[in-house]
Formats: sequence, C-alpha cells, structure tokens
Amino acid sequence: MASSSASLRHYGTLVRTNRNFRYIWFGEIVSLLGDWFNLIASATLVGLLTNSGVALGGLFVVRMLAPFLVSTFGGPLIDRYNRKHILIVTDVLRGVVVLGFLFIREPSHVPWIYLLTALQLGLSGIFFPARNALFPDIVARHELGTANALSSSTWSTMLAIGTALGGFVAGGLGINVAFMLDSLTFFLSALFIAAIAYQPNEAELPPTAPARTRPTNGAVAAILNGYREGFAYLREQPHIFFLILQKSFVMFCFATAYDVTAVAISQNVFVIGQGGGIGLGLIYATVGIGTGVGPILMRMWTGDDEQKLRFAIMISYCISAFGMFLAAPMVTTGYSFTIFLIGLIIRGFGGGTVWVFASQLGLQTIADRVRGRVFATEFALFSLMASLAAASAGWALERPAVGYGGVVWTLPVLTMIPALLWAIALRRAQRQRVEVQVP
Repeated sequence: MASSSASLRHYGTLVRTNRNFRYIWFGEIVSLLGDWFNLIASATLVGLLTNSGVALGGLFVVRMLAPFLVSTFGGPLIDRYNRKHILIVTDVLRGVVVLGFLFIREPSHVPWIYLLTALQLGLSGIFFPARNALFPDIVARHELGTANALSSSTWSTMLAIGTALGGFVAGGLGINVAFMLDSLTFFLSALFIAAIAYQPNEAELPPTAPARTRPTNGAVAAILNGYREGFAYLREQPHIFFLILQKSFVMFCFATAYDVTAVAISQNVFVIGQGGGIGLGLIYATVGIGTGVGPILMRMWTGDDEQKLRFAIMISYCISAFGMFLAAPMVTTGYSFTIFLIGLIIRGFGGGTVWVFASQLGLQTIADRVRGRVFATEFALFSLMASLAAASAGWALERPAVGYGGVVWTLPVLTMIPALLWAIALRRAQRQRVEVQVP
C-alpha cells in the first residue's frame, strides 16, 4: 500500500511541478477524448451505410496505413524542426479535417470517409512520434518512466471514457455531434501545446541538417539521408529493433483485429443500442480500463529496472492471451456479456503493459540524435502491421467458415508467438551475462 501511495505521489508531483509536461498532458487528454469519439462515430457510420465487413475492415486499414505512409518521412522532419511547432500545426490541421465528416450523408460518400480518415490519421503519423520524441526534452531522465506511464495510462483512460461517451453521444445525440466534439478537442489541444516553453537544443540537431537557405531538393535529400541513418542505427542495435517491434506484435496479433471484430460482435452477438453503438462503446471502454490499470500495477513491481521491464513484457503477452481465451467462448455461444468484458479487461491489462514498457525502454535507451527517426519507424511498422491485421479481419468476417468466431479463437494463439520470442531473448541475455561474469 505504501508503494502504491508513493507511486501515485510521483505522478502528482510530475504534473504539479513540470509546467511543460502538464500542458502537453492536458492537450493529450482532450485530444484523445475526441479521437475515441471519432472512432466510434466513423465505425458506426460505415457500418450503417454499408453493412459490410470488408468496408469496415477498409476503414481500419486506412486508419493504420495512412500513418505508416506519412511517418516514413515524418521522422527526419521531427529531428530537424521544432517539435512543439510540429505538434501545434498537426493539431490544427486535424481539427479542420474532421469537420469534413459532417458532410457525409449517403453510401456513395463512403470513399470520402476513407479520404478524410487518411488525412486525419496521416497527420497523427507525425504528431505522435513528435510528441514521444519531445518527452525527454521536457522531462528529466529519472522522471521518464513516470511520464511515460502517466501518458500511456491517459491514453487508456480516455479510451475507456471516450469510447463509452462516444457510444452514448453517437447513439443519443447523433454521429455529427461526435465529429464536432472531436474537431473542438484538436483546437483545444493546440492551445495547450502552445503554452509550452520549449526551444530545441541546436547542439543536438543531426549534423546532416541542411541550412534553411538550401534548395528544396537538397532538403529532401537530407531528409532521406537522415532516414537512412535511422535504419543504420537500428541495424547496429538489433536489441533496439526488437524492442520497437513490440507495438507491431500487439497490433498484428490481437489489438487491431479485435477492434474490427468488436464491431461485428456488437451488431450480431451482444447488441446494445442503435446499431450496437452503445455495446461497441462498452467493449472499447472495457479494453481501455485494462490497458490503463495494467502498466500502473505492473510498474509497482518493475520500477525502472530494465531487466524486470523486459520480463514483464513477456508475461504480459501471456496475460493477454489468457484474457482472449476467456472471452472467446462467450462470443461463439453468446452466453455472458459480463464474462466477455472481463476477458477483455485482462487482454487490455497485458496489452497496455507491453505498450507502455516497450515505450519506456525505448525512451531510456535510444540516442537523442535519432530518437525521432526511430519512433517514426516504430510508428510506421505498427501502423503497417495494424493495417494488415484490419484487412485480414475484414476478410475473415466476410467468410462464413471463419467469421467473428474464428477470429476470436485465432488471436490468442498468435499472441503466444511474441511471448515465445521474448522467452528466447531473455534466456539468451541471461546466458550472455553469465559468460561475462565467468573469468
């Protein structure tokens, strides 16, 4: 209990004493609230207009593929320009783009949903790596673990609150109200970020950064060269590369495919509210509770110890698999919505812990000069894997021989693969430590 109280005090102290982190955290809260409103609204809208698993899977593919394509060039930009300015510009642009959803009226407009989603999430492909790269610039090294855990738990908490509220707003007040609230949150986030007192350290800029007077083609060449340097760094540091693959494992093995399948489950198995909107919101909210609680509780044991963090990641994959094994028979039999949600809480507990601890290890070990490029590469990889998972889930939902029942039984099996890889990696690391100690 004392450890728990001390941990909570660390979070409160960070928010109270670090003005820059406080404002970026406030911006994150309101922006994420709108993000989850948007997810519920857009998924419900596509479902109502098309009643197609492929079309729904296509929406999630766009949501993941757009950041992948944009983040390919976003990393070098993040390392070359003021990260605060990048965050403000991308927030404002996303707020404008979301207003376009208000004009969607009929099935023939579905391609516009995909286009607007691509623009919004493409900008997110720059925003989130820039925010991650900014953390070590505004937070002391000994506070990185606390800041990362609080930020990630905020994501999870707003997933729980935002999707629950989004389901009720979309089902009660209308989908357009959800889109308008989403747009407003981006503008509020930009105002909070504008209050941050931050200037980049010129000494930390990469030596390949061109002068501002250099021609455009030279700047593009420098960006591409900077991105190659990021890949060279990952080749030289295979343990870092394995680390940034963790979010790809999470997205491919269970997170995205379950998100897509949850829409079908809410409309066919546990139907609550118009079009299953309320049920979908409750499903996503339950996952959010698990992802928020998991890393905070696990961190009470691991602290900032890198060896414990790595071991916890391996265990967390097993926890997620157990939760999905518990939920699967509830889907195929329709026996209990409550037990299904309990399984999803457990799944979220493990998945959230993997996500947060992988981020913390990255913040503690990745060199500043390539941090933006490495985080952008991580974002690109897990966006690509998520798009593949969404497409696969959409395809499976259209196949009577597979359907949502086949998906929910397959995902926990897939989740055990990265757990096995971690067991091998940890065993190898232990053997190497023993060899070093032997004279």
